[in-house]
Amino acid sequence: MKFIENRKKWYIFSAVIIIVGLISMMIQGLNYGIDFTGGNMLDLSFNETTNVDDLRSYLDTQGFRYNIQEAGENKYILRTEELDETASIDLIDNLTEEFGEVTVDRNEKVSASIGEELTRNALLALGIAAILMIIYITIRFEFFFGIAAVLALVHDVLITVGIFSILQIEVNSAFVAALLTIIGYSINDSIVIFDRIRENLNKRMKRTDEQIVDLSINQTLFRSISTSVAVIIVLLSLFLVGGSTIHDFVLAMLIGTVFGGYSSIFIASPLWIDMAGHKKIRK
Repeated sequence: MKFIENRKKWYIFSAVIIIVGLISMMIQGLNYGIDFTGGNMLDLSFNETTNVDDLRSYLDTQGFRYNIQEAGENKYILRTEELDETASIDLIDNLTEEFGEVTVDRNEKVSASIGEELTRNALLALGIAAILMIIYITIRFEFFFGIAAVLALVHDVLITVGIFSILQIEVNSAFVAALLTIIGYSINDSIVIFDRIRENLNKRMKRTDEQIVDLSINQTLFRSISTSVAVIIVLLSLFLVGGSTIHDFVLAMLIGTVFGGYSSIFIASPLWIDMAGHKKIRK
């Protein structure tokens, strides 16, 4: 398969998805969750047996935004939009009426500044990771391999964030964790292909660098696809039966894994060819 000859098609395909996502972010923005907008955080203990699905079904009728996660047997952490004292008391009374006695172990107001801190730390982590990856890949391969790999990661992140904006799926701390996981997965697949390119370059084949990249991608294609498919099968299983608590996290992972596998094959190595400008015949 001729990956390099058709690279403009891959670039256009990616550019269209990224641009649509960016337009969505400019027009309707992201659907920020409680982690970013601030609100109340309640630690709740139920005397009677409850489950998160029943609680979620009930809370959906209360008319406010929330996140809920299990914190032990009949214990849950409930994050809501900001509630005043009266609204908090009404919520607990309603939960008690519906599910039996409820003990509030903690009820704290969470400032939106936590969201700002989370965003700042996530961007800082991404920046540090990008610099370290460029340094590592430059030492192991060469500088333009590092730049191509990081651009492929930015491609994966932009597409995932863009799709979440288009669909207005809630963005929370789990989404940030999913993005960081996607970066780790995507860079691993790109490194495997780069390693094969380096091996083939060192063999001094009588081929252009474009031909060597095509050969290297084809040699690792089965491995790349089979690895991605295995991960996608696991994520699909979690998405379907893993429960609503991890639904958005798994969805972000699914989108990132699909486009991470795609960018490793169709974007990273072609970018290296374009930036390095290697076209000479190796003797």
